Amino acid sequence: MTYPQGSWTGGTLTARSFLKPHHVARAVFHPTWIPESLDPSVDALKRVRVIAGAVAAFGVYTFVEGGFAFDEMLDNAATACMVLLFITPLTVGVMLHLWRRSGAGTVGQLRDPLVRSLKLLLLFIGSALGTVLIFQLGGALGTLGGLLFSFVGLWMAFFVIAGAYRISGNFFGTAVVHRCLPPLLATVTSWLMAIPDLITGDLHGLGLAMGFVFILAAPLTVTAISLLEMGRLKSRYGIRLADHPATLSPRPGPMPGPAPTPPPPSYAPNGFVPPQGNPYAPGPQNPYAPRPPHTPPPPYHPQQPYGPGPYGG
Repeated sequence: MTYPQGSWTGGTLTARSFLKPHHVARAVFHPTWIPESLDPSVDALKRVRVIAGAVAAFGVYTFVEGGFAFDEMLDNAATACMVLLFITPLTVGVMLHLWRRSGAGTVGQLRDPLVRSLKLLLLFIGSALGTVLIFQLGGALGTLGGLLFSFVGLWMAFFVIAGAYRISGNFFGTAVVHRCLPPLLATVTSWLMAIPDLITGDLHGLGLAMGFVFILAAPLTVTAISLLEMGRLKSRYGIRLADHPATLSPRPGPMPGPAPTPPPPSYAPNGFVPPQGNPYAPGPQNPYAPRPPHTPPPPYHPQQPYGPGPYGG
């Protein structure tokens, strides 16, 4: 199994690109070495999973309670970064152990894509934590310093939000290791974000019924979409989560369908060929063979119906 090489951004960033933070986020958090989606249906499932993942990351309870708290969003972002920093390497490590035990390949074969994914993970976490730190410092400084930090913080906030959208789709480029890793990591992360609230009973003032509904809605949705995504990868492309990445093609094609039924033979299997066409028609003739000269028919002499017979009279 080979992996794509090349620059991180593919040379798409220019000085004017930094005026639009979402363009920078697209180049930084979706680098050129991440493999493309296999088909539009899988790509559409990823978009739906991104939306459900965003709901799981920030929590719908903020809107249900009647407003959006910016400070609470920063706290959730910092918590999500710590969860990602812990659960992503742990989940990938478990899969590496299972793949190594299968005997189909070694961990050393995956070193390059693993390092790339780890760099992308640390880059995103560093950007998110740096944004939180900038807003905190802006509040501690005076008016001029706070205004400057607020401007930088807003740019970083748009940059991180756009990066989170890209990261939720490719999940730190782990598809370059195994295409089933992004849906698996999305499922594990969404449940790990929801389970502490369920265990501690912290339903954020929504009540028992509404709290369970809104806390479990996001991870259940992410799990269903991830299972559907992995099911399509298995049925259409033969990609299974338990298969070592070294046994998979980097650009798999659709699974071959059933072979078409061959047409019936134009001859009998025993060698007998029945006669074809008119059996009384003349055989094939050479159109260029010389032909005999044309002989005109003899002249026609009509006889008198009442002429003398052969015996006179």
